[in-house]
Amino acid sequence: MITGINHITLSVKDLEASYAFYTEVLGCRPVAKWPKGAYMLAGELWLALIMEPHVREQALPEYTHIAFTVSPAEFETMVHKLQTAGVESWQENRSEGASFYFTDPNGHKLEIHVSDLAARLKAAKVQPWEGLEFFC
Repeated sequence: MITGINHITLSVKDLEASYAFYTEVLGCRPVAKWPKGAYMLAGELWLALIMEPHVREQALPEYTHIAFTVSPAEFETMVHKLQTAGVESWQENRSEGASFYFTDPNGHKLEIHVSDLAARLKAAKVQPWEGLEFFC
């Protein structure tokens, strides 16, 4: 049985640029770094960056993304910091809770979000989408 997410690994084309983005812009805590990779923490989540010779040139077309939690008090500051860093926004927010959708220097789709699953489910009970079923 799965007990959680152990870590997330992202392939990167430029380790130094990606390391700077994740540590200086997003505020991940560095744990280890070597010429072809780095480990860091996003909250308690272990995030790995690994250099690859063939990394995507742009964001993939599907909705797949990683969402990071930010506090309501820090949301606007974080959006401004991301925009100042020149990130590309890939979607407008259409869900409950403040969200900003952007790509990292390698085209990975990311989001900063100010809500949680309980709030999402509460909003979905008020305005359920077609075919929605609840299991808890």
